[in-house]
Amino acid sequence: MLHLQLPTDPRWAALAREDLHTLLVDHAWCEHKAASNAMSLVVRHPGLTDLVEELTRIAAEEISHFGMVVERIRERGWVLGPERKDSYVNELLTFVRKDGSSEERLVDRLLFSAMIEARSCERFKMLSETAADEGLREFYRELMVSEAGHYATFIGLARKHGGRTDVDARWKQFLEFEARVVAGYGKSAEMHG
Repeated sequence: MLHLQLPTDPRWAALAREDLHTLLVDHAWCEHKAASNAMSLVVRHPGLTDLVEELTRIAAEEISHFGMVVERIRERGWVLGPERKDSYVNELLTFVRKDGSSEERLVDRLLFSAMIEARSCERFKMLSETAADEGLREFYRELMVSEAGHYATFIGLARKHGGRTDVDARWKQFLEFEARVVAGYGKSAEMHG
């Protein structure tokens, strides 16, 4: 379903298991950024009612996930800690068109969002299979399903609002670019590390 061209190295899951604090703190901030990203798309495209409704729902889910991850941090006696730069996301952002038609720019922002959801979904699946305790495995199974839904929503909105943009061809380009980017990651316990 996700069509990722380069799977995450399984050693990433071992790093995440060994440094759960880093993973959870980074994950919490990723959820916060995902909510902010959805709302920034709403602000930029207030006339697209279906997009506004879908992305408002996603933003609410993402901020709820932020709270759930913070709760898991607190349960372990840890604190949230500062937000960290997400180099993976910043590299993906360089592929997003800054010029072209409004439809092309919207498609790129939606596909950028879909890509992050797809990679997160894949990593949540890994965590649902490898986390040290059953509660955390179940938590990540639930989030995996949610992220898959978000991924499908972003792709669907890109297809609906893409105008003359060949969304499938552009998605293929995103997949190819992301495979090159993610090849340099998987070496730290951060969500996209």
